Amino acid sequence: MHREVGQPSFAEVLVQGGSNERLERIAGLIDWPRVGALLEGIYASDTGRPSYPPLALLKVLLLESWYGLGDPAMEEALGDRLSFRRFVGLRLDERVPDYSTISRFRSLLTERGLAEPLFAEITAQIEAKNMVIRSGTIIDATAVEAAAAEPPRQKGGGRSAVDPDARWMKRPDGSALFGYKVHLAVDQGTGIVRRAQVTAANVADVDKGHELVIGDEAKVYADKGYVGPRMRERLKAAGIRDRVQQKASKSRKLTPRQHLRNRLIGRIRGRIEGVIGALKRSYGLARMRYMGLARNTAATLMTLIAWNLARAADQSA
Repeated sequence: MHREVGQPSFAEVLVQGGSNERLERIAGLIDWPRVGALLEGIYASDTGRPSYPPLALLKVLLLESWYGLGDPAMEEALGDRLSFRRFVGLRLDERVPDYSTISRFRSLLTERGLAEPLFAEITAQIEAKNMVIRSGTIIDATAVEAAAAEPPRQKGGGRSAVDPDARWMKRPDGSALFGYKVHLAVDQGTGIVRRAQVTAANVADVDKGHELVIGDEAKVYADKGYVGPRMRERLKAAGIRDRVQQKASKSRKLTPRQHLRNRLIGRIRGRIEGVIGALKRSYGLARMRYMGLARNTAATLMTLIAWNLARAADQSA
């Protein structure tokens, strides 16, 4: 059984102020009952008391991404920020979910594999409102350090006992990173993330690039790390213009025309760096927070849902 939330109390009717225009735009942007239908059957309470509706707890996780709050700080903020209560659907006289309830709900999303369908549903709703331009998709990947301490480097890479899914990778500058890689397909015109995958850090970009192509975009932009037959065939089959930078080989140097093409592509492809930078600076993706691929995938997709909703809300302002 879930708690009843969202019905204003008499005291709440008398309260003025506490508005947040961006949260109000986001609240009106999405068909939340459709989202809530994906969460049916989740009960985050560990006692016999009614649990909070899963949709309310989903909105709590979104607030954490937007405002950079951990679970204990989120519990405190819900206690004294009226705009947060209104967005989540909590009455003034209702107790807020504690940090353990928030954490338990996040774990349930991972266990039931719900982050992927939630990302797909909310992104599809945003796209249905014509908030994605589709003139081009920019594909790239970024390495993210693991939450676990780096294990000693060994022949073959070295493994972590607490996070066996994380891997070592070599960076272009010769340094090494232990962790994961987030692969992104971003709408060129809006910065909205349309597809995403999380892998171990040692997975090559070329092995995932073709899977990130949506199929309805006019062009795909990517750097030379995505050159390969699978990408070429995927773009050709969908009738999408190939804007993947070319790379030289030992037997063949690039022509001046190919260098010019790469520079022109780079000017557009480089826009994804701004998205990645904002996700790392403001949305907590500079370092993974959890152990294991499944938990980090779920957390990353929740972060990207928050990013997309914020981008869409800013467009509608």
